Formats: sequence, C-alpha cells, structure tokens
Amino acid sequence: MNAAGGAVFSVLATVSFCHLLNDVIQSLLPAIYPIIKASYHLDFGQVGLITLSNQLTASLLQPFVGHAMDRRPAPYSLVWGMVSMFVGLLLLAFAPRYAWVLVSAGLIGIGSAIFHPESSRVARMASGGQHGLAQSMFQVGGNAGQSIGPLLAAFIVIPGGQRSVAWFTLVALTGIVLQFRIGAWYKARLVGSGHARDRHAAAHSGLSTAKIRMSIAVLLALMFSKFFYLASIGSYYTFYLIDKFHLPVRSAQYCLFVFLASVAAGTIIGGPIGDRIGRKLVIWCSILGVLPFSLLLPHASLLWTVVLSVPIGVILASAFPAIIVYAQELLPGRVGLVSGLFFGFAFGMGGIGAAVLGQLADRTSIGFVYQVCAFLPAIGLLTALLPNLERRKVLA
Repeated sequence: MNAAGGAVFSVLATVSFCHLLNDVIQSLLPAIYPIIKASYHLDFGQVGLITLSNQLTASLLQPFVGHAMDRRPAPYSLVWGMVSMFVGLLLLAFAPRYAWVLVSAGLIGIGSAIFHPESSRVARMASGGQHGLAQSMFQVGGNAGQSIGPLLAAFIVIPGGQRSVAWFTLVALTGIVLQFRIGAWYKARLVGSGHARDRHAAAHSGLSTAKIRMSIAVLLALMFSKFFYLASIGSYYTFYLIDKFHLPVRSAQYCLFVFLASVAAGTIIGGPIGDRIGRKLVIWCSILGVLPFSLLLPHASLLWTVVLSVPIGVILASAFPAIIVYAQELLPGRVGLVSGLFFGFAFGMGGIGAAVLGQLADRTSIGFVYQVCAFLPAIGLLTALLPNLERRKVLA
C-alpha cells in the first residue's frame, strides 16, 4: 500500500475517486441548464442564480468547516456531506418549482463544503511529503468528474428528462460507502500518529504576518481571475456554441467535455511540476500563459474554438494545485482552513461569476461576455508580488 516516498497511493486513489463522484454530481447542474431553462421558462440571470445558490453555499461554509476541523477533526463528516448531496439530487429530480431547484442546488453545495476541506487534509496526510502530487491526484478526480458529468447528462438526463437525475443518487450512495472506508483510515491515522495535534506544530513560513496576508490576497486575486474565467465556460460554453455556431445541445456538451477533460489534464500536471521546479513558477506560467489563447478564442471558428479550449484548460488548471500547496506552506498547520478558504473562494467566484456573467449576457450577448473575460488572465501579473518560498527554504 505504501509507495515511494511514503505516499499511501491506495488512499489517494480512493479520495480522488470520491472527488470524481462529488464533482459528477456538481457538474450535473450546468450540464442540464438547457433543460432546466426550458422547463421553468428561465432567463440567463435566473440560470446564473442556480449556480450562485450552489456555489455560494459551498463557498460560505467551507472556510468555517476547515477551521472547525483544524481544531477537532471529524473523519466521518465526509459521509454526511455525501448524504446532503443524495437529498439534493432527489429534490432536483422532482422539484415542482424553480425555488426548489435553488434549494436542491444549495444542498449539493453543502455536501461539497463538507467534502473539500477534509478530503484535502486526507490527501495531504497520505502524501508522504509529495504534497503537490497528492493535491494534483485529489483535484484531478474532481476535474474528471466535471468532465464526465456533461457526458452522463447527454446520455441519461437529456433523453430521460429532469426526473432521470434521480439515477445519480446511485453515485451518491457509492460515495457514502467509500467515505466510510476513508473515515476509518483517517480516524486510525489520527489516533496512531498524533495528527490531531498537528495544529500545535511550531512550524511557520518565516514570513511576517503582513507579508503572509499580502501573499494570501494575491493568491485570492489569481483565483478570482481563474474561476471567473472558468465560470464563463463552465456555465455558458454550451449556450455560446449553440448561439454562435448553431450546434445542437448534445454536440455542444461534447465540446464542453473536451474543455473539462483538458482541465483535468492540467490539474494532474501542475502539482508534480510544482514539486520539482517550484510553485511560484508554475503559477506564473499557468495564470499568465493562458492569455494569448483566451484573447483569440472569441474570434475563432468552431474548429479553432474547440482547439483553443484545450490549451486554455490545460494551462489554466495547472495553477490550482500549485496555489493550494503554496498557501498551505504559507500557513503550515492550517490545512483545513487553507483548503476551505481556497476551495470555498473558488466556488464563490464561480457562483458570482455565473450570476454576473448571466446578467451581462442578458443585457448584451454571450459573445460579448467571452470578449470581456478574455482579459481576465492578465491579473496573473500580480504573481510578481509573491515571495519565493523555495529560495527561503534553501537559505534557511
């Protein structure tokens, strides 16, 4: 079970697969937006509010969950997070009114709020010191789930209608069973190795409080650029392709799968490269390096739109594992708080982005939204303000 470097790859693989299941459920919402929009006669602003309900719930709760679990870890809380998703799926399948769709989206968000901080902690515990690799393995499960979700929606929900969402409760049940196993390993690890006392460790990054706060602010600004841009694609890419190129819904979802699969590839690449060459360099390349491609996308043909979405997904996604581990190194011993803050901020920015961009699309056009969002990666220039933590370690 233990592999090179002491990493427990069986645990990492299970946590990654649970992340896949979690994000398959999460990705159902944007994947079936065309069905929900038609069923409840919604405008783009109301579609954006569904994403806002889901992601703001997760965003607001995650830092509090992470902070609470830093103080008192609760291994089996992961099970209850998946139970919340189970209930949300049933409600989404049979929601009689738009208001109940918002409630179901919120319940699914609560499940994610519980899942991400604690699962990220489990991944770090099982990393054997290979923190970037562990974070990439954990996150790539989620990205794979996000890419599979639209395909499952295309084959199951579109032919079967909104009520066929109930079949995805089987995904949640599988997650509940696996989370029991992860919870047992987590509990044994806490008791056997004293990880419950990690928060009392004397480790620190060696930076002043002001420098740490500034660095966290910069990282959050980079997250804003990343997830606002991703919201433009995750929530509205299918509408963009349908509106500009007159694609049928199913074909547009296949294109969304191509983009989300490239995001998964970028996620698995970013962490290990960060372990080797330094996380700041990965952040530089991944956030700012996507700018030429994002600027070209709104002016491309259908073929080149799909082609350009691949390097955009790969390059942009490689930043997230590096940002998370970099932040954990800024605040060692606060894994839950950092994971909750950054995953929560990611969901929050995605939700706010979906709502704001939906309103903008209603007032202008989907094409104009993509022209505006093309400039967001330029915020990556703020990376210059981040301290080089690897150099500080060498000097220490």
